[in-house]
Amino acid sequence: MKLSKSEEELMNILWKQKKAFMKDLLDAYPEPKPATTTVATLLKRMADKKFIDYKSFGRSREYFPLVKKKDYFSKHVNGLIKNFFNDSASQFASFFTQETDLSKAELEELKKLIDSEILKK
Repeated sequence: MKLSKSEEELMNILWKQKKAFMKDLLDAYPEPKPATTTVATLLKRMADKKFIDYKSFGRSREYFPLVKKKDYFSKHVNGLIKNFFNDSASQFASFFTQETDLSKAELEELKKLIDSEILKK
């Protein structure tokens, strides 16, 4: 299941904070901050999708993620590769390295990562 852009923004805050009450979440938003009711609606939708859960403390709820950030983005990158690059990671890598403005140092770092993964196989 996928999160909307607004849900992803809130999820990123929650991933960063690991657990948070409504006030903590609202405080983490940049200005102009969304309405409390908007955040409450997003939290409900995210809970319905099983991305988050909460513990109740009286009338307050402490929210926490059920899905790891790495798992969420890994699934979507793999979907991107499948849908836009004919399920070819090498086509994706070619596009990524040619169409993004990577410095020589960044390309060398990517090469080190790839060489390291090759050694593991």
